Amino acid sequence: MFGPRGTTVAAGRSRMESLDKLGPRRGRPRKFMGPSRAVTLTLPDYVLDALSAIDPDLSRAVVRLTQPELAKQPHPPAELVRFGQSAVIVVNPTRTLEQRTGVNLIPLPDGRSLISFDEPFTVAEFELMIADALDDRRLSRSDQAIFRGIAQILRAARRSKSVTLRQRNIIVLASRRTPRPATSKRSTARSPQSELPS
Repeated sequence: MFGPRGTTVAAGRSRMESLDKLGPRRGRPRKFMGPSRAVTLTLPDYVLDALSAIDPDLSRAVVRLTQPELAKQPHPPAELVRFGQSAVIVVNPTRTLEQRTGVNLIPLPDGRSLISFDEPFTVAEFELMIADALDDRRLSRSDQAIFRGIAQILRAARRSKSVTLRQRNIIVLASRRTPRPATSKRSTARSPQSELPS
C-alpha cells in the first residue's frame, strides 16, 4: 500500500500522495501482551536520557532495545502500517486518546498501539472528536502530536479518491479476574495471565 511490504508511512509525509497509491475503557491499559512485572532500577542520568529518546516510556524503551529491529528509529506519533492492500493506524500509546474518544488501545509488540473501537460510533464521529480535542490547549505536546497525526491521516484518506475507510472488529481475549475472598486477608487472587489460554 505504501511501498515495499512491511514498510510504514509516517503521518507527516505526503499523506495524500501515499494514500492515492492504495488500490474509554476502565483501568490502566496493559503495556505488553505477555506476562510482565515491575522492577526497580537505579540508572545514570545519561542512560535515562538515551532511553527516553527511544521511547518516552522507559519500560517500552528497554523492551525495544532487546529487539534490535524495533529500536532502530523512534516511531512517529501516529503512522500507517501496511499489510497486503490495506493499512492500519498505529499510535504511540496515550491514555488521553482513550479518555477523549472512548477508543481502546491494543498494545503491539513494538510498544505502539492499535486503535480499537469499543463504542458504537463511526469513523466520522471519531475524526470530529479528534478535531475537538486538538482545540484544547491543555493537551500535552506529545498528545497534540498524536492527535494531529491521526487527524491528518484520516483527512487524507477521506479526501482520497482511491481509498475507502472501513471499520473492522477484532477479537480480544480478556481474563476473568477472580475476586479475593472476603473471609481471608492472606488469600491471593490468581494472576490474570494464568486464566488466558496458552
